[in-house]
Amino acid sequence: MNKRQFIKNIGLLSVATSLFGYKTTNAEEANIAYTNTNQLLNDGKFVLPPLPYGYDALEDYIDKLTMEIHHDKHHKTYVDNLNKAVEGNSNNWNSLEEILQGLHKKSLPAIRNNAGGHWNHTFFWESMSATKFQICGPKTLAAINKAFGDYDKFKDEFTKAALSRFGSGWAWLCKDKNGDLFITSTPNQDNPLMKKLADKVGTPILALDVWEHAYYLKYQNKRADYIKSFFVVVNWAKVEERLGVE
Repeated sequence: MNKRQFIKNIGLLSVATSLFGYKTTNAEEANIAYTNTNQLLNDGKFVLPPLPYGYDALEDYIDKLTMEIHHDKHHKTYVDNLNKAVEGNSNNWNSLEEILQGLHKKSLPAIRNNAGGHWNHTFFWESMSATKFQICGPKTLAAINKAFGDYDKFKDEFTKAALSRFGSGWAWLCKDKNGDLFITSTPNQDNPLMKKLADKVGTPILALDVWEHAYYLKYQNKRADYIKSFFVVVNWAKVEERLGVE
């Protein structure tokens, strides 16, 4: 994506309508693409993708300073360290997902942590939206109702997974090989794509970062309040899109 196209796409974020006090999903926003971080570039380097919205776009739920530090410092460090870790590596990986799926307990920590950190954060940024209070899409809602009974039960289970993750890690909504949804959590920068490491393997469709640096400036030790705010900024249009990809 060139700079002109990125600026054009950001402008599309302002297009939204209201329905009974809730903003509908924005199809244009759902189609905003990062530089394809699942692929190595021609020179074998990964790049830090720009946020698909402004640093302050998630106010008053996730603050501008947190987003600046989280993206420009934490995520950038994962990308930089991943490039150092894979430089000259003889595995000749073709994609970031290929790296993740091949990881095992004896894998180099520098590759495991930084490949996971890069993929997880890229996925997390797209899991949120400047279009707040989106309505869960029809396919997603049907899948949620099938798996959990109803949306409120799903939300409770997802919140429990995020709260019960001790220390640093992630909460995930995933689909299994049959397309059925499940909730899981992972420590540190692990994720459900890591077939030889994850407690439960699946394809993520929604992620929440529960590392303290994701919320501590605004919420301090109140992780539950951060999780509640996350649901205001969930990009349900993107989740619907992910659910439909086999």
